[in-house]
Amino acid sequence: MKRTYQPSRIKRKRTHGFLARKRTAAGRRVLKNRRRKGRWRIAI
Repeated sequence: MKRTYQPSRIKRKRTHGFLARKRTAAGRRVLKNRRRKGRWRIAI
């Protein structure tokens, strides 16, 4: 059986990376909330 997590650096960056977050209004809201909370990492 194939497991659900099949790591790929490119896919990870493209879907959860900083530029991907910056691209949409919802993504920018995610960044804003994470900055406000004081997250050590705001995006992958």
